Amino acid sequence: MTEQIYTYRDPSFNLNQAYYYTLLMQIDAVSFSYAITYNRQLIAWGTNCSLTELSDPQELAEELSATYKKVVIGLPANGFSLLPSHLFNKAQIPNYARLLDVKPDERVLAQVLDDQNFIIYKVDEKIISAVQRFDLDNTVYLNKGWITSVTKNSPQNQDLYLHTENGKAEFLYFKDGKIRLYNNFDFTTGDDLAYYAAFITEELNLDAHDIHFKLSGNIKPGDKYSTRLADFFPDIVFYDPQILELPEQIPSQQILTLAALSLCGSLEVL
Repeated sequence: MTEQIYTYRDPSFNLNQAYYYTLLMQIDAVSFSYAITYNRQLIAWGTNCSLTELSDPQELAEELSATYKKVVIGLPANGFSLLPSHLFNKAQIPNYARLLDVKPDERVLAQVLDDQNFIIYKVDEKIISAVQRFDLDNTVYLNKGWITSVTKNSPQNQDLYLHTENGKAEFLYFKDGKIRLYNNFDFTTGDDLAYYAAFITEELNLDAHDIHFKLSGNIKPGDKYSTRLADFFPDIVFYDPQILELPEQIPSQQILTLAALSLCGSLEVL
């Protein structure tokens, strides 16, 4: 999330109608963004809200205390692992957690990611405590929505997806309609992105000249990141699914991860 604070209210926004609305929240290490939607229309939005608002609402007391038709909260992960659904066993979650080097101040969650995979991930306890009042069954892995949006876009074997946000590069590749690779890396420079992209394509035995490289997030056409990637990948396009109906002043990429949470249903947290 950026340091600048944005807020938006549609003239039709009325919390007396909250039961017909959906509340989406994207949690970061120190802040959160939220969106309130009606059908597919964005009617309220805020960014860079303090995490203390979740446990002790002040400025957002009305918005966070309303009764909504649906609530979806995206939680950030300090680490994760995918496991094929046919291998998943709830009783084995403590053993899966050993792969994540879980610290005393972290909690492990497990949820369905898609038709073929579970995701096991660890989250800071302070974040878990902050969202506890909303029911953990309303939480999902933060990028599940983005992954779901790509799935609905019918990815082809030559499509490689990259989403950048908060200094994270999220790579996603499907083979014959199934997730073949999903991983993320911290980055600061265009060279970092180019290195990780080259590493991923090599691991997948893909030819950089055959890839349709689909970018989203805070990377922009012509910026230093996309320009550096274009030095190695000639076919770069920007992935911009129209998930919500947005006002003209809100760029769809700025709200993509948050908007994509609307594609997620509430799940039982294991």
